[in-house]
Amino acid sequence: MAQLYWQTIGEGQRDLVLLHGWGLNAEVWRCITERLTPHFRLHLVDLPGYGRSGDFPAQSLAEMANVVLMHAPAKAIWLGWSLGGLVASQIALANPERVDALITVASSPCFAAHSEWPGIKPEVLSGFQHQLSHDFNKTVERFLALQTLGTESAKEDIRMLKGVVLKLPMPTVEVLNAGLKTLEIEDLRNGLDGLKLPFLRLYGYLDGLVPRKVASLLDERWPNSDSYLFPKASHAPFMSHSAEFCEVVKAFIDQIDTSPQRG
Repeated sequence: MAQLYWQTIGEGQRDLVLLHGWGLNAEVWRCITERLTPHFRLHLVDLPGYGRSGDFPAQSLAEMANVVLMHAPAKAIWLGWSLGGLVASQIALANPERVDALITVASSPCFAAHSEWPGIKPEVLSGFQHQLSHDFNKTVERFLALQTLGTESAKEDIRMLKGVVLKLPMPTVEVLNAGLKTLEIEDLRNGLDGLKLPFLRLYGYLDGLVPRKVASLLDERWPNSDSYLFPKASHAPFMSHSAEFCEVVKAFIDQIDTSPQRG
């Protein structure tokens, strides 16, 4: 039977689950764990099919969310980066009683671009899917490079991301293709319209995968949520701006701990 990798570390009373993005694994969070463990009980997860959870087959968004939730604390704050943001959002929508707050990082409820919605062009996503079967390593490397483009620490960040990928077994082509398909087809905008939980959305001004215009559109659409734009960050603000990122996350959680829950 497939086993989900789940590590719990930290000294705080609050449970904070961290979900990584496409092609990666929980090791990507090591750049911020030292800053967060004094304040939270962190749960580091390799999503089904990724890293040390590699025995899982390719899964849909709902299937991934269900597997992850089965291993989770009864109540937690969920923080998801990119594809992990979709998984965390799906959990919040399907099981709001298990979620104290939702934090998405460089994520979008709808990653694919539409006529009225900024995002990744469908032909780019389908191109990645096609390329995976022809040149697996180069395709993954290209996608990782897009995540750090434009930042002052781009070379260092891409080196770190590559190290995270190479440190553990790579996901299969089928798992990676399923992840790209999720980014292409899922649209949680309408569902999240009715979300009653504290909700923080974090973005990078230089992000080429989740355009900054998504932030302002959702500010208008979801006035009860909070957002923060890192001026010099791209798709991985927790790597390029670790200290600032952790301060923003901690301030948000401190705020919900001292304020009545918003509805």
